[in-house]
Amino acid sequence: MSARKPNKPRARSLTAKPFGGNGAFLQIRETFMSQSLRYAIAGDHAGFTMKNEVAKFLQSLGVQAVDCGTHSAESCDFPDFAEAVAVQILEGKIDRGILVCGSGVGVSVAANKFPGIRASLCHDTYSARQGVEHDDMNVLCIGARVIGPELAFEIIKAFLAARYTPQPRHARRLEKILEIEKRVLSGEFTPKR
Repeated sequence: MSARKPNKPRARSLTAKPFGGNGAFLQIRETFMSQSLRYAIAGDHAGFTMKNEVAKFLQSLGVQAVDCGTHSAESCDFPDFAEAVAVQILEGKIDRGILVCGSGVGVSVAANKFPGIRASLCHDTYSARQGVEHDDMNVLCIGARVIGPELAFEIIKAFLAARYTPQPRHARRLEKILEIEKRVLSGEFTPKR
């Protein structure tokens, strides 16, 4: 029997707890629940505390999310957790992901290496909403050492509530992104030296 590293990403489901709150918050919760998207969350050691706070926040909204780790504050590598969320999306197990590391930059870079993943670092609500509505962003990245939990919650609410709006200009631009991805994957793009 081989020993398993304690921080190796593994998915576990977060169960929703009964919701209690004011009317405006209840309306937000009902909006999220009625849209029934599936989510995953992950982060490295630098994002561990924030990831856990975000998981509790999602539960308070009634949003279920797969927790892809890390499950301790022990030093670990952010690409492992970006991969865990990306794989969940690419296998069709979830629709969107939330990644947390120290700055948010590392998980964004790593997640974007996967075809079909459109991850972005967002530290404001406008970018989180507009990234989904215009660019069909499917992974939100945040930096636990850059913003606090209250701002993170507001950004996450904007991300959760947003839906891609395929207006002609948005669809045209997304199609160009997907075409670039296809060309790179087919080997058509090679750096000129």
